[in-house]
Amino acid sequence: VQLQASGGGLVQHGGSLRLSCAASGVIFRVDYMGWYRQAPGKQRELVAGISSHSDTDYADSVQGRFTISRDNAKNMVYLQMNSLKPEDTAVYYCNADVKETRFNSPKNYWGQGTLVTVSS
Repeated sequence: VQLQASGGGLVQHGGSLRLSCAASGVIFRVDYMGWYRQAPGKQRELVAGISSHSDTDYADSVQGRFTISRDNAKNMVYLQMNSLKPEDTAVYYCNADVKETRFNSPKNYWGQGTLVTVSS
């Protein structure tokens, strides 16, 4: 299973970006999907998560500005980021729990990361 993230880039303070992440490979079902970020010199932190039933949770720092969504038919997760701030600058990683067959327990996978830079 591979997770491929895309959509990062350079944006001005107050701007918007949309990140996408596609899960591919041998997949029976994708359960929890999430976005994490890691800024220079800081630990990786959860930004937003979404269950297979589309229940969502957000870090306090992005609540009201970011929206996570998913397309179960395409095994994709999205992160719409609005009102971006310089402190949102980080490498963003997608994460997912994937069942490869109906008999296996879910395994956790990480994408390769996509850089988001917000200029002041």
